[in-house]
Amino acid sequence: MAGKQFYVKFWGVRGSIPAPGPKTAIYGGNTPCVEIVCGDQRLILDAGSGIRPLGLELMKLADPQHLQLFFTHCHYDHIEGLPFFAPLHDKRYSLTMWSGHMPKPDTRRMVCDYMQKPYFPIGPEYFCAKIDYREFAPGDTLKIGRSIIIRTTSLNHPDGAVGYRIEFDGRAICYVTDTEHVPGKPDENVLTFIKDAEIVIYDAAYDDANFQQFVGFGHSTWQEGYRLCDSSNVGLYVVFHHRPSADDEHLMTVEGKLKSARPASLLAREGLILKA
Repeated sequence: MAGKQFYVKFWGVRGSIPAPGPKTAIYGGNTPCVEIVCGDQRLILDAGSGIRPLGLELMKLADPQHLQLFFTHCHYDHIEGLPFFAPLHDKRYSLTMWSGHMPKPDTRRMVCDYMQKPYFPIGPEYFCAKIDYREFAPGDTLKIGRSIIIRTTSLNHPDGAVGYRIEFDGRAICYVTDTEHVPGKPDENVLTFIKDAEIVIYDAAYDDANFQQFVGFGHSTWQEGYRLCDSSNVGLYVVFHHRPSADDEHLMTVEGKLKSARPASLLAREGLILKA
């Protein structure tokens, strides 16, 4: 008997800054936003520019759901789309926002600090939806409803970041973006966190060949991602957080090399749906 629906859909897959245009049309130019559907529950990971088209799609639903939004961290590319998320401006919706990357997590403060003058014309007091701001500490396990378990962990990124492991109906999807590895020293924390997952979405902005010039930026390589996944018995490995300078031609070349090295792998692209 088939299990309950459990899938991920990509709405924004690029890092640092949106990169729209004909040269990024295949993989997409929006910054991080991932939707994960667990049965009748909908989770959203990050609020980059990709959250805007997701919001427009959700507005078509006849029966608005309660939404759960989880931030990995508050660098602009992961929060810049939040004010333009249509359900926040609709009183029919309710939303819980979660964060845990700061030394003293304060989700409401994070949103208020971002949406303040002179950097933004209005604050979150203009949202019409009912919003519940929540916090956790990395390493905490969160339970959503009666059947969704979300495990969290700290990642190696400037100013901190959080990885998420969503477990539902005996399966797992991991979202491990914005983390930097140490060459030759596999991250034992990540290895344990992603073990036996059906799908792992991993920050692979760089290549082993050019990684040294970006040490300290807080990102990893597509090669390190497949090494981690191979070591942790991962099903499907998904390369995420493409650089804004990486056009479709470059990414197609990377995807070809990746599939040769690890066939059960692919590059994230906007609109892609993967079932766990």
